[in-house]
Amino acid sequence: MALMDWGKAQFLDIIEWLDDSNDTMAWRFPFREQEIQNGGKLVVRESQEAVFVNEGQFADAFGPGTHTLTTQNLPILATLKGWKYGFSSPFKSDVYFLNTKLFNDLGWGTPNPIMMRDADFGMLRIRAFGIYSIRVVDSKSFLKNVVGTNGIFTVADIQEQLRKSLLSRFTDALGEAKIPALDLAAHYDELSDLLQKKMNPEFQTMGLECSKLFIENISLPEEVEAMLDKRTSVGMMAPVMGAYTQMQVADSIPLAAQNPGGMAGMGMGVGVGFGMGNMMANQMGQAAQMGQGMMNPGAPAAPAPAAPVKTLKEELTDLKDLFDSQLITQAEFDTQRAAVMKKHGMA
Repeated sequence: MALMDWGKAQFLDIIEWLDDSNDTMAWRFPFREQEIQNGGKLVVRESQEAVFVNEGQFADAFGPGTHTLTTQNLPILATLKGWKYGFSSPFKSDVYFLNTKLFNDLGWGTPNPIMMRDADFGMLRIRAFGIYSIRVVDSKSFLKNVVGTNGIFTVADIQEQLRKSLLSRFTDALGEAKIPALDLAAHYDELSDLLQKKMNPEFQTMGLECSKLFIENISLPEEVEAMLDKRTSVGMMAPVMGAYTQMQVADSIPLAAQNPGGMAGMGMGVGVGFGMGNMMANQMGQAAQMGQGMMNPGAPAAPAPAAPVKTLKEELTDLKDLFDSQLITQAEFDTQRAAVMKKHGMA
């Protein structure tokens, strides 16, 4: 009984592959000194393809379904074996199962920054990353050029090679597109399509297809991003810069009041600040008046505004501020004070 069981174990009636992995692309059926029974069944499931290889030569290929192995559906193998009238004895041949499903969410990226020439910033170093999808479309090319004699072949066995190829083609695509750095985010789809077209010829030589490819992000160097953030902040503050300056001055008054002489110094600083603002306003007003005069030559020139006359108290207060700020000496203070008093008839 044991001898009969051993004899039966040498012949295979059913050949099939139950794939319980998510990344196996090719798998060779392990015969273990067994032979295929004449009239045996070959079960090929959906998203699979089976290829017979006889002594290194590709023979017949089968798609999804249950196939009875006879000379009628093994014409190439029958020719290679020399079966003229069919075979009645068991035969041995390598059978490879290929996974033709879509392998999704394969990542690619730039481990090191790549250089690009930009019209706004000159030479830039950028990083990029994304995802892509592949599948086997030519089983014989895939077995011959990629799998070879491996008994099992997974996505990890080829992913690094594909990532390096994608990186090289991405650099070419970025240079050809000549998209400014500030506009890259708006052209991800265009760059993705261009990169996919560049990769397809190389994929085809391996019996693969690049079904989908996406660029998820292209990032600029941190210093460039910081500069862009600063430029954006300045642009946002420009319309309210005057109000912002007044708010800063108002916030500094309580702090200046806590220091001796601080109010006087701050007063001078505020005066200078507002003086510059008034000067700029006057210049803009004068420019506007000049423009009106050029447009209407006959119109009389507008008289220059008279300087405001300060009171005795205002002049003495200003003089006292200068003395408290140690900008003038005691002697200079006494001399100028006497001149102010005399000017107002109080000598």
